Amino acid sequence: MAKEVVTKIKLQAPGGQATPAPPIGPALGQHGINIGQFVSQFNERTKDLNGTIVPVVITLYRDKSFTFEVKSPPAAVLLKQTAEIAKGSGIPNKEKVGKITKEQLRNIAETKFKDLNAYDLEQAEKIIEGTARSMGIEIESSESQNGNLKL
Repeated sequence: MAKEVVTKIKLQAPGGQATPAPPIGPALGQHGINIGQFVSQFNERTKDLNGTIVPVVITLYRDKSFTFEVKSPPAAVLLKQTAEIAKGSGIPNKEKVGKITKEQLRNIAETKFKDLNAYDLEQAEKIIEGTARSMGIEIESSESQNGNLKL
């Protein structure tokens, strides 16, 4: 018989560098999850992400055991790393803070694809492009813009 699910907890933690300190400790402690066990398993599973913030969904069962699923990093985090900026623009329509290429946009879309609500990679690129636009990051195109005209 399947284990009975008590709750699901969503957190964001630095990959490979999680600690029992807030916000992880208090969020898990109130549900009775073994914090040290979670932190060690999470760090082991995300050691290659080296400090990149990653979302994690923890499923807690009635017998106090748990499983967790690590999602891909948020698009904004990936865009900031790629554009090498500290934060997005406060006025994105007037103040541009960085640039990325179409190839870099495609790489981010490929990374995020399984966590996005998109049928194909082209739609995933449009989602990431919208996030970039709202952060004040410009997308540089290597090919001519004539292919993007709508008549």
